[in-house]
Amino acid sequence: MRDNTAASRKFIDLIRQASSKWANWDPPIEIKVGDYGTIEHDSGELDVEGNIYDKTFQTSLDNQGLKLNLSDASCQPRKGGVDDNIIMSSSGVKQGDFSLKPEVSFLNLASAAVKAEFKFQEGKRGAVLVMHKPQQVYIPPGKVLSTIHQATELQDKYLVTSTFTCPGYYIYLSNKSGERIALALTASAPIPAAAGITAGGTVSMDWWTDAQAAFLRKAVDKAGQYRYTPLYSLKHKQNSFSLSRIFRGEEGEQTEDDLWLDCTPPWQPLDEDGDEDPVWEDNDEEFGPKSAVEGSLPYAT
Repeated sequence: MRDNTAASRKFIDLIRQASSKWANWDPPIEIKVGDYGTIEHDSGELDVEGNIYDKTFQTSLDNQGLKLNLSDASCQPRKGGVDDNIIMSSSGVKQGDFSLKPEVSFLNLASAAVKAEFKFQEGKRGAVLVMHKPQQVYIPPGKVLSTIHQATELQDKYLVTSTFTCPGYYIYLSNKSGERIALALTASAPIPAAAGITAGGTVSMDWWTDAQAAFLRKAVDKAGQYRYTPLYSLKHKQNSFSLSRIFRGEEGEQTEDDLWLDCTPPWQPLDEDGDEDPVWEDNDEEFGPKSAVEGSLPYAT
């Protein structure tokens, strides 16, 4: 893989295939609900140009005669519940049970908040994304997306309709060697205090892993603050011509799913090193993409 830019695009593409959502290769960089902009072709990162909750966007809505007060409580982003963990893996990855080895026996695995082991398919890139205690924030369903669909600022732009923030994340892109890796989020405090990220200021959580690849990123906020945004939903508006064809001669109102579509990547299918390869095809069923969610996180459209 030629550089970090190619790794970013490959990782984002693999997670998108597994979840229909967009990964953030650099989770400490904040991505907010309502951000809009374009996708950088080479890295896959979102180039933010504005946010629908900015005053300038509200002024533009007023000037366009679009009657919507985005500062109203009913239009503001909503928060979902907090889950324990979300673990996502792409095609080319198999998750197994965490096996205790002599070199990791010192860890307090009994109280580990996350522990997992992954086997990667040889000759193939695989991606793993782990989020500890993630929370979804999303644009409320209803009038917001139906109204801003007509805003000129969003023409040919991508819109962030939901984000997943968390106090701890782990990102891994395999090196094609068929490696096996293990990870755990463990507490360094005594067991009675290790129920969460903080307990009277005495608990410190940190990631342990035996992964050695260059494309490994991980962090945990010692105070349990929701500082990281590893994942988000990205939509683009259906153009008026396509909508008129779909609804010509049909009765009924257009729904948000009709108006806003999951965004497709602005690149051709990628080869294993993140370069465009239009003839690439994946037919492996054993190493299929998987997502494990512990809890009942609400998924907004």
